[in-house]
Amino acid sequence: MPYKALADRERKEQEPNRLLERFRNDFTFRLAQDDATRKRVYRLRYDVYCAELGYEHPDNPSEHQEHDAHDEHAIQCLVEHRKSGLAAGCVRLVLPQSSEEGDAQTLPLQEYGGNSLNHVTLHPSRFCHGSICEISRLAISPLFRKRSTRDEIASIVRTNHAFTDAERETFPLIVIGLFLATYALLGLSKRPHAFAMMEPRLPRLLRMSGFYFTKVGETIDFHGKRSAFYIDQRRVEKDMHKELMPLYQHIQSTLAPQIEGALASVATESIY
Repeated sequence: MPYKALADRERKEQEPNRLLERFRNDFTFRLAQDDATRKRVYRLRYDVYCAELGYEHPDNPSEHQEHDAHDEHAIQCLVEHRKSGLAAGCVRLVLPQSSEEGDAQTLPLQEYGGNSLNHVTLHPSRFCHGSICEISRLAISPLFRKRSTRDEIASIVRTNHAFTDAERETFPLIVIGLFLATYALLGLSKRPHAFAMMEPRLPRLLRMSGFYFTKVGETIDFHGKRSAFYIDQRRVEKDMHKELMPLYQHIQSTLAPQIEGALASVATESIY
Protein backbone atom coordinates (compact mmCIF):
# COMPACT_ATOMS: atom_id res chain seq x y z
CA MET A 1 0.00 0.00 0.00
CA PRO A 2 1.40 3.47 -0.90
CA TYR A 3 2.67 5.48 2.07
CA LYS A 4 0.11 8.28 1.62
CA ALA A 5 -2.81 5.85 1.57
CA LEU A 6 -1.45 4.09 4.65
CA ALA A 7 -0.99 7.41 6.46
CA ASP A 8 -4.51 8.51 5.52
CA ARG A 9 -5.99 5.27 6.84
CA GLU A 10 -4.06 5.54 10.09
CA ARG A 11 -5.16 9.15 10.53
CA LYS A 12 -8.79 8.19 9.90
CA GLU A 13 -8.59 5.39 12.46
CA GLN A 14 -7.18 7.77 15.07
CA GLU A 15 -9.81 10.49 14.58
CA PRO A 16 -12.44 8.96 16.93
CA ASN A 17 -9.84 8.63 19.69
CA ARG A 18 -8.77 12.23 19.24
CA LEU A 19 -12.40 13.38 19.43
CA LEU A 20 -12.94 11.38 22.63
CA GLU A 21 -9.80 12.92 24.10
CA ARG A 22 -11.06 16.40 23.23
CA PHE A 23 -14.41 15.60 24.84
CA ARG A 24 -12.59 14.50 27.98
CA ASN A 25 -10.74 17.82 28.06
CA ASP A 26 -13.80 19.95 27.24
CA PHE A 27 -16.27 18.52 29.78
CA THR A 28 -16.27 17.55 33.43
CA PHE A 29 -18.63 15.40 35.51
CA ARG A 30 -19.91 16.20 38.97
CA LEU A 31 -22.47 14.76 41.36
CA ALA A 32 -25.00 17.02 43.03
CA GLN A 33 -24.02 17.17 46.69
CA ASP A 34 -25.21 20.71 47.40
CA ASP A 35 -28.26 22.86 46.70
CA ALA A 36 -26.50 24.99 44.09
CA THR A 37 -25.61 22.00 41.91
CA ARG A 38 -29.04 20.43 42.36
CA LYS A 39 -30.67 23.68 41.23
CA ARG A 40 -28.50 23.66 38.09
CA VAL A 41 -29.71 20.12 37.34
CA TYR A 42 -33.34 21.07 37.98
CA ARG A 43 -33.01 24.17 35.78
CA LEU A 44 -31.60 22.13 32.92
CA ARG A 45 -34.43 19.63 33.29
CA TYR A 46 -36.93 22.50 33.26
CA ASP A 47 -35.45 23.87 30.04
CA VAL A 48 -35.81 20.46 28.35
CA TYR A 49 -38.76 18.66 29.92
CA CYS A 50 -40.99 21.68 30.59
CA ALA A 51 -40.09 24.60 28.32
CA GLU A 52 -38.98 22.61 25.26
CA LEU A 53 -40.95 19.34 25.32
CA GLY A 54 -43.87 20.16 27.59
CA TYR A 55 -43.66 16.76 29.29
CA GLU A 56 -43.73 18.06 32.87
CA HIS A 57 -45.62 20.89 34.57
CA PRO A 58 -43.91 22.21 37.71
CA ASP A 59 -46.01 23.55 40.59
CA ASN A 60 -44.29 26.93 40.35
CA PRO A 61 -43.15 27.61 36.75
CA SER A 62 -41.64 30.95 37.73
CA GLU A 63 -38.88 29.11 39.60
CA HIS A 64 -37.72 27.42 36.36
CA GLN A 65 -37.05 24.19 38.26
CA GLU A 66 -38.23 20.67 37.37
CA HIS A 67 -38.07 18.14 40.17
CA ASP A 68 -40.25 15.49 41.76
CA ALA A 69 -40.50 13.31 44.85
CA HIS A 70 -38.07 10.76 43.40
CA ASP A 71 -35.23 13.30 43.53
CA GLU A 72 -35.14 12.83 47.30
CA HIS A 73 -33.74 9.32 46.76
CA ALA A 74 -31.74 9.82 43.57
CA ILE A 75 -28.11 10.42 42.62
CA GLN A 76 -27.88 13.41 40.29
CA CYS A 77 -25.04 13.76 37.78
CA LEU A 78 -24.26 16.99 35.93
CA VAL A 79 -22.03 17.35 32.85
CA GLU A 80 -20.41 20.77 32.67
CA HIS A 81 -18.64 22.49 29.78
CA ARG A 82 -15.31 23.53 31.26
CA LYS A 83 -14.59 26.68 29.25
CA SER A 84 -18.03 28.29 29.50
CA GLY A 85 -19.13 26.79 32.83
CA LEU A 86 -22.49 25.90 31.25
CA ALA A 87 -24.54 22.88 32.27
CA ALA A 88 -24.48 20.64 29.20
CA GLY A 89 -26.34 17.54 30.35
CA CYS A 90 -27.66 15.61 33.32
CA VAL A 91 -28.98 12.22 34.36
CA ARG A 92 -30.15 10.66 37.61
CA LEU A 93 -30.15 7.22 39.22
CA VAL A 94 -33.28 6.68 41.30
CA LEU A 95 -32.85 4.25 44.17
CA PRO A 96 -35.89 2.17 45.21
CA GLN A 97 -38.04 3.30 48.09
CA SER A 98 -40.73 1.68 50.21
CA SER A 99 -44.23 1.84 48.77
CA GLU A 100 -47.09 3.38 50.76
CA GLU A 101 -48.85 0.01 50.87
CA GLY A 102 -46.04 -1.80 52.66
CA ASP A 103 -42.36 -2.49 52.87
CA ALA A 104 -41.85 -3.50 49.23
CA GLN A 105 -39.13 -1.51 47.47
CA THR A 106 -40.24 0.03 44.17
CA LEU A 107 -38.85 2.03 41.26
CA PRO A 108 -40.77 4.84 39.51
CA LEU A 109 -41.42 2.73 36.39
CA GLN A 110 -43.14 0.15 38.58
CA GLU A 111 -45.58 2.85 39.66
CA TYR A 112 -46.56 4.22 36.25
CA GLY A 113 -45.76 1.22 34.02
CA GLY A 114 -45.79 -1.77 36.32
CA ASN A 115 -48.44 -3.64 34.33
CA SER A 116 -46.28 -3.43 31.21
CA LEU A 117 -43.32 -5.27 32.79
CA ASN A 118 -43.63 -8.74 31.32
CA HIS A 119 -40.14 -10.27 31.29
CA VAL A 120 -40.12 -13.60 33.12
CA THR A 121 -36.78 -13.15 34.89
CA LEU A 122 -35.72 -9.51 34.44
CA HIS A 123 -38.31 -7.87 36.67
CA PRO A 124 -37.28 -5.42 39.44
CA SER A 125 -39.01 -7.55 42.06
CA ARG A 126 -36.73 -10.51 41.23
CA PHE A 127 -33.60 -8.64 42.34
CA CYS A 128 -32.38 -7.65 45.76
CA HIS A 129 -33.62 -4.08 46.16
CA GLY A 130 -30.14 -2.99 47.20
CA SER A 131 -28.82 -3.94 43.76
CA ILE A 132 -31.25 -2.10 41.47
CA CYS A 133 -31.97 1.46 40.37
CA GLU A 134 -33.65 3.36 37.56
CA ILE A 135 -31.98 5.61 34.99
CA SER A 136 -34.13 8.65 34.27
CA ARG A 137 -34.33 12.38 33.51
CA LEU A 138 -31.47 12.24 31.02
CA ALA A 139 -31.34 15.67 29.38
CA ILE A 140 -29.00 17.61 27.12
CA SER A 141 -29.18 21.39 27.06
CA PRO A 142 -30.58 22.89 23.84
CA LEU A 143 -27.45 25.05 23.77
CA PHE A 144 -25.44 21.89 23.07
CA ARG A 145 -27.80 20.51 20.45
CA LYS A 146 -28.00 23.39 18.01
CA ARG A 147 -25.87 26.24 16.65
CA SER A 148 -26.77 28.73 19.36
CA THR A 149 -25.67 32.31 18.82
CA ARG A 150 -24.01 34.41 21.50
CA ASP A 151 -27.29 36.31 22.05
CA GLU A 152 -29.32 33.09 22.38
CA ILE A 153 -26.90 31.76 24.97
CA ALA A 154 -26.93 35.05 26.88
CA SER A 155 -30.76 35.04 26.90
CA ILE A 156 -30.76 31.72 28.79
CA VAL A 157 -27.69 32.06 31.00
CA ARG A 158 -25.54 34.94 32.09
CA THR A 159 -22.53 34.36 29.92
CA ASN A 160 -21.14 35.88 26.77
CA HIS A 161 -19.54 32.69 25.53
CA ALA A 162 -19.84 31.64 21.89
CA PHE A 163 -18.93 28.10 20.89
CA THR A 164 -16.33 27.51 18.21
CA ASP A 165 -16.81 24.97 15.43
CA ALA A 166 -14.12 22.82 17.04
CA GLU A 167 -15.99 22.84 20.37
CA ARG A 168 -19.23 21.84 18.64
CA GLU A 169 -17.58 18.74 17.19
CA THR A 170 -17.58 17.12 20.63
CA PHE A 171 -21.24 17.92 21.46
CA PRO A 172 -22.68 14.69 19.94
CA LEU A 173 -20.58 12.75 22.47
CA ILE A 174 -22.47 14.23 25.44
CA VAL A 175 -25.12 11.49 25.34
CA ILE A 176 -22.40 8.80 25.31
CA GLY A 177 -20.69 10.60 28.19
CA LEU A 178 -23.94 10.61 30.18
CA PHE A 179 -24.39 6.86 29.73
CA LEU A 180 -20.75 6.20 30.59
CA ALA A 181 -21.26 8.24 33.76
CA THR A 182 -24.37 6.19 34.50
CA TYR A 183 -22.51 2.90 34.14
CA ALA A 184 -19.70 4.21 36.33
CA LEU A 185 -22.23 5.18 39.01
CA LEU A 186 -23.88 1.75 38.85
CA GLY A 187 -20.54 0.15 39.67
CA LEU A 188 -19.51 2.72 42.29
CA SER A 189 -22.85 2.45 44.11
CA LYS A 190 -22.79 -1.37 43.86
CA ARG A 191 -26.11 -1.42 42.01
CA PRO A 192 -25.36 -3.31 38.78
CA HIS A 193 -28.98 -3.88 37.73
CA ALA A 194 -30.50 -0.83 36.04
CA PHE A 195 -33.88 -0.20 34.46
CA ALA A 196 -34.99 2.64 32.21
CA MET A 197 -38.09 3.67 30.28
CA MET A 198 -36.91 4.61 26.78
CA GLU A 199 -38.19 5.17 23.29
CA PRO A 200 -37.29 2.19 21.02
CA ARG A 201 -34.78 4.17 18.94
CA LEU A 202 -32.39 4.95 21.79
CA PRO A 203 -31.40 1.36 22.72
CA ARG A 204 -30.68 0.67 19.05
CA LEU A 205 -28.36 3.66 18.88
CA LEU A 206 -26.63 2.69 22.14
CA ARG A 207 -26.05 -0.82 20.82
CA MET A 208 -23.67 0.73 18.27
CA SER A 209 -21.38 1.65 21.17
CA GLY A 210 -21.58 -1.80 22.74
CA PHE A 211 -24.35 -0.96 25.24
CA TYR A 212 -26.87 -3.82 25.07
CA PHE A 213 -30.20 -3.07 26.72
CA THR A 214 -32.82 -5.83 27.01
CA LYS A 215 -36.47 -4.96 26.50
CA VAL A 216 -38.41 -6.09 29.57
CA GLY A 217 -41.82 -4.51 29.02
CA GLU A 218 -44.58 -3.88 26.54
CA THR A 219 -44.65 -0.56 24.70
CA ILE A 220 -46.85 2.02 26.44
CA ASP A 221 -47.85 5.60 25.75
CA PHE A 222 -45.81 7.69 28.18
CA HIS A 223 -44.69 10.96 26.60
CA GLY A 224 -44.74 9.04 23.33
CA LYS A 225 -44.07 5.36 22.78
CA ARG A 226 -41.87 3.99 25.57
CA SER A 227 -40.78 0.57 26.78
CA ALA A 228 -38.95 -0.61 29.88
CA PHE A 229 -35.38 -1.79 29.32
CA TYR A 230 -32.78 -3.46 31.53
CA ILE A 231 -28.99 -3.49 31.50
CA ASP A 232 -26.34 -5.18 33.65
CA GLN A 233 -23.42 -2.87 34.38
CA ARG A 234 -21.02 -5.82 34.59
CA ARG A 235 -21.83 -6.81 31.03
CA VAL A 236 -21.36 -3.21 29.89
CA GLU A 237 -17.72 -3.27 30.93
CA LYS A 238 -17.20 -6.49 28.94
CA ASP A 239 -19.04 -5.40 25.79
CA MET A 240 -18.06 -1.74 25.64
CA HIS A 241 -16.14 -0.74 22.52
CA LYS A 242 -12.47 -0.57 23.44
CA GLU A 243 -12.02 3.02 22.22
CA LEU A 244 -14.55 4.16 24.86
CA MET A 245 -12.74 2.49 27.76
CA PRO A 246 -10.22 5.32 28.44
CA LEU A 247 -13.06 7.87 28.67
CA TYR A 248 -15.10 5.51 30.83
CA GLN A 249 -12.19 5.01 33.21
CA HIS A 250 -11.61 8.77 33.34
CA ILE A 251 -15.26 9.44 34.22
CA GLN A 252 -15.18 6.62 36.76
CA SER A 253 -12.10 8.07 38.48
CA THR A 254 -13.70 11.53 38.46
CA LEU A 255 -16.90 10.33 40.11
CA ALA A 256 -15.34 7.87 42.58
CA PRO A 257 -14.32 10.52 45.16
CA GLN A 258 -17.82 12.04 44.94
CA ILE A 259 -19.98 8.94 45.33
CA GLU A 260 -19.87 8.68 49.13
CA GLY A 261 -21.10 12.24 49.59
CA ALA A 262 -23.79 11.78 46.94
CA LEU A 263 -25.10 8.61 48.56
CA ALA A 264 -25.08 10.29 51.97
CA SER A 265 -27.31 13.05 50.61
CA VAL A 266 -29.92 10.59 49.32
CA ALA A 267 -32.90 10.61 51.64
CA THR A 268 -33.33 6.85 51.80
CA GLU A 269 -31.62 3.95 53.49
CA SER A 270 -29.46 1.99 51.05
CA ILE A 271 -28.73 -1.64 51.83
CA TYR A 272 -25.69 -3.22 50.18
